Amino acid sequence: MSKLEIHPLTPDRWPGLEALFGPRGACAGCWCMWWRLKRSDFNRGKGASNKRALRKLVDSGDPPGLLAYLDGRPVAWCALGPRETYPVLANSRVLKPVDDQPVWSLPCFFVARPHRGRGLTVKLLEAARRWARKRGARILEGYPVEPRQGRMPDAFAWTGAASAFRQAGFVEVARRSPTRPIMRAPIKTPTARSSNPRARSSSANR
Repeated sequence: MSKLEIHPLTPDRWPGLEALFGPRGACAGCWCMWWRLKRSDFNRGKGASNKRALRKLVDSGDPPGLLAYLDGRPVAWCALGPRETYPVLANSRVLKPVDDQPVWSLPCFFVARPHRGRGLTVKLLEAARRWARKRGARILEGYPVEPRQGRMPDAFAWTGAASAFRQAGFVEVARRSPTRPIMRAPIKTPTARSSNPRARSSSANR
């Protein structure tokens, strides 16, 4: 990868997401609203309505995910945010909460076809960990697929592959379906430096 950049999706980067998702909105008019809307609202809004809903989230000033660029061209996306912003997760028998700890979720990925299989999901996961840390998150959680054998079709890879999550340092914390682990990565907070000059001096002389 000659030059990879990953940025939060801010309003000025919306045209890049439009170019990446194309006229189908990534997948059949989804526009990354699958986990945010009741199923009836999602189906009714496929296409333009879902697109407007995502654009409204972007314009609110709270980036709903990260956009990856390769040599200046948008090539990959991941949704990212506090789990409660994806209410459909709570209704899933397989993906319901593991415990009552506050987590940030990574529910969706989209990689442009020519760039699949090149490790972009791992790069997005690493960037997501850094971004979530800046926003105060302590646990990052994903819901990848782990096929029983062979490579899974791209149509089923939109929540990520378990192998990519493991490569990025995530570990499995629950599995309620043979192919759907829930995986987490802790987010370390920076250690505060002591404001006591004597303590700093003592530490430096050890």
